[in-house]
Amino acid sequence: MSTTSAGRNGSRMPRSDAFIFFGATGDLAFKQIFPALAGLVRDSDWSIPIIGVARHGDVDSLRARATESLKAAGITDRAVLGPLQKQLRFINGSDDDPDTFRRLRVEPGTARHPLHYLAIPPALFDQVVKLLGQSCCAQGARVIRERPFGRNRARARGRPGAPASVCVVS
Repeated sequence: MSTTSAGRNGSRMPRSDAFIFFGATGDLAFKQIFPALAGLVRDSDWSIPIIGVARHGDVDSLRARATESLKAAGITDRAVLGPLQKQLRFINGSDDDPDTFRRLRVEPGTARHPLHYLAIPPALFDQVVKLLGQSCCAQGARVIRERPFGRNRARARGRPGAPASVCVVS
């Protein structure tokens, strides 16, 4: 597996070494993120820390939710579920609480290039990205915003905001 990937401007960027997703207990995680993560584990031996961030729950409830999600998606292979369960970690916290982001700075361990996946309402994007920057969680990181801004591509692309000023935005 390559240790770099192409950036927006064609430059080579280090491959992400932790996956952190906000909204870990939400519907999007249940319906799409957990099955996609299972596919990555199955197809590419993906073995990086997977850290869920949400207001409620703990690592055991996150693992149970992931199991339910995969079952609902028809994914029952224990060779996939076992490694995914081991990779899952959890941070109980709020999208607007600086303490959540201080703990998030520590949880990935030695990871230097995390990918932050924002499966949260668009109204929270700027606040989360701002706190990622203030807590130094954005250093060497990427941010993926799940939902587009605006009702069309022109409005989505033209929206100014914090992400580009804090870290690389995918």
